[in-house]
Amino acid sequence: MPWDLDYYQTVYAREPGSAEMPSAGRAFTWKLLFDLRHSGVNSAYIVLHAGLSSYMDDLLDAKHPSSEEEYFISEETAEKINNTHSKGGRVIAVGTTVVRALESVADGTGKVKAMHGYTRLHITAIHKLKAVDGLLTGLHEPEASHLDLLSAFVPAEKIYEAYEEAIKRKYLWHEFGDLNLIL
Repeated sequence: MPWDLDYYQTVYAREPGSAEMPSAGRAFTWKLLFDLRHSGVNSAYIVLHAGLSSYMDDLLDAKHPSSEEEYFISEETAEKINNTHSKGGRVIAVGTTVVRALESVADGTGKVKAMHGYTRLHITAIHKLKAVDGLLTGLHEPEASHLDLLSAFVPAEKIYEAYEEAIKRKYLWHEFGDLNLIL
């Protein structure tokens, strides 16, 4: 069944350019965003052009674990993120691509700068997170490089335990699947 392009977009998408749907943000509606703001949760937006999470070829995927992804972080967004950190608040990324972009522009103290660029940053358990304190993300296939990124937030053993539970409970995966919040 063909679906309109809007079905694959987040409600806050403004610029075309992604090769794949930014799936973590799909769950947000305008009502949810307004409710979050009303409850004191601030938001900031960056432009992302998400790359492919898989080439549908295991050998090719193994050779290219992180595709290059374009981002644009505005002065306003960088300022909001830096102010949040300076006040002791947490920055929660919506999606793994957001983590890669913000970690790519953060200096050693975690300060984020406004920038337009491209990232190939492959985040693993040895990466010390500087800009991002938490992550809202979907469930990814066990072979995906996204799981490496999750291990920067929590130990790999915990991730696998959570995934076993998700499988047992028949959670849905990837673009049209369930989300989890990692703090």
